[in-house]
Amino acid sequence: SSFSSNPEDFKTFYYNQTLDHFNYRPDCYSTFQQKYVINSKYWGGPKSNAPIFAYLGDEAPLDSDQLLSVGFLTDNALQFQALLVYIEHRYYGKSIPFGSRKEAFRNASTLGYFNSAQAIADYADVLLHLKKNLSAENSPIIVVGGSYGGMLAAWFRLKYPHIVLGSLASSAPILYFDDISPRFGYYSIVTKDFKETSESCYRTIRKSWAKIDRVASRPHGLSTLGKRFNTCCQLNTSFELKGYLDSIYAQAAQYNDPTRYPLSVLCSAIDGASVGTDTLGRIYAGVVAYMGHRSCYDMNEFKNATDQTNEGWRWQTCSEIVMPIGHENCKESMFPSAPFNLNQFINECKSLYGVLPRPHWVTTYYGGHDLKRILHRFASNIIFSNGLKDPYSSGGVLENISESVVAISTANGSHCLDINMAKPSDPQWLVMQRNTEVKIIRRWLSKYYADLL
Repeated sequence: SSFSSNPEDFKTFYYNQTLDHFNYRPDCYSTFQQKYVINSKYWGGPKSNAPIFAYLGDEAPLDSDQLLSVGFLTDNALQFQALLVYIEHRYYGKSIPFGSRKEAFRNASTLGYFNSAQAIADYADVLLHLKKNLSAENSPIIVVGGSYGGMLAAWFRLKYPHIVLGSLASSAPILYFDDISPRFGYYSIVTKDFKETSESCYRTIRKSWAKIDRVASRPHGLSTLGKRFNTCCQLNTSFELKGYLDSIYAQAAQYNDPTRYPLSVLCSAIDGASVGTDTLGRIYAGVVAYMGHRSCYDMNEFKNATDQTNEGWRWQTCSEIVMPIGHENCKESMFPSAPFNLNQFINECKSLYGVLPRPHWVTTYYGGHDLKRILHRFASNIIFSNGLKDPYSSGGVLENISESVVAISTANGSHCLDINMAKPSDPQWLVMQRNTEVKIIRRWLSKYYADLL
């Protein structure tokens, strides 16, 4: 119910956060202001040990859009009488160390404190501080996160089981590291999604790459392509256009949510172009339908370095979040072959930051290999939820691991859909998925309260 999302209910606070939780050098003691937001409208209070639901911020500023889009917390606050807490991830939004973004992002020396282990230590600190301040020592904490935030939620339960009772990890590709998941998993699902939406749309896109190359190789070919796709700037290579189209298709598949179904919108435009429209004309019609009518299309829109998320995420993927996502070489694929090349990736990161990525650190620190066997032995209270139309589900946990480490997937779901705000138009399978999650969380809580007595 949207009445629960009145902006007045959200109060912003800042916590004096330690720069480096894992060292004792003098410079590690410096602090920064970490933003967190509280909604206490529904909280049953410390006397009743009412629970705390915490949203673990991911690679984005914690602004009102984000607070309102994570509907799972506000939608369930009333029935659980939960205190809602949202914590911003370090180096995003307002939670910037070293006094300014410019300083924080200056080089690898200041960016070095920007990683997932520091981030979840931040969350542990903020949550313990809150419990103490509110005299809520016995209030159980449930954390929720989506995508990278979903990984953080799962990892948080593994590393800090004394702080968090359970985690809802939505669309968390925690197996997309090393070679645990197939490297082509992501794009093979994008291909499958398009094929299932429209066979002719899939064929048109598959044909288009060679057509783009053919036009590009002619004299003045790049300016022809620029005109046909109404690009804001002159194209320097055909790769700019292909990268832009690649991002549109991947995004449409990843966020194919049931209110708009962007995949259908895109394919209807490609299929529905007037008779006699050539392949590139059809592809352009798809761009217009998906991106909206614009005076021109910016080929760098998806990788704009001024954007906080892109700038921060680039560092994170160049240091520890190394996901070997590539295009396979098979005739089914909707995309031209472009396998992930680790050496090339390492060199790019080295030229950007002067440091080498650590592609095996995530699995060393959090696990991942033989995850089933290992989590079965020692983990508990984690929900891994996925929509199987989400390309990232190829790196997700899709089967139950134990009684309380469970996988909930929906055949038609897309990225992080289950933690978004509930709408009257939601399909039945989505309503069911959320109900199941709520039921499991309720079970964790009643067991906790029973143990408390």
